Amino acid sequence: MAFLQLTTIIVEDYDEAIAFFTQALGFELAEDSPAHTNDGRAKRWVVVRPPGAETGILLARADGDQQIAAVGNQHAGRVGFFLRVDDFDACYQRMLAAGVEFLTEPRTEPYGRVVVFRDIAGNRWDLLGA
Repeated sequence: MAFLQLTTIIVEDYDEAIAFFTQALGFELAEDSPAHTNDGRAKRWVVVRPPGAETGILLARADGDQQIAAVGNQHAGRVGFFLRVDDFDACYQRMLAAGVEFLTEPRTEPYGRVVVFRDIAGNRWDLLGA
């Protein structure tokens, strides 16, 4: 058996990213541990995930010019993340109230309801549901 354990989002600040994912999106903080870069500098190992999910997101603070330039553009302006929820309307309203930036109005597609939003780093996501 195999499964996707983690994917990474490059962020500017750990704590701001944790707050966005846990408060605005309702994710769980699965881990926040001290760690070190390959060359020995201090960093944090921060993982968030939707409640009950096995796959998580590693929030990695940008380190160096190349990573700083990638913040918010990890998918070259395309939607790169897809969050499926059971109750689209309730989740959409909660995210609106939390100040999440939506780039489109909700619409209905053959695969369900969808609306595009940005995460704290500027990456585009689809919120999907019935």
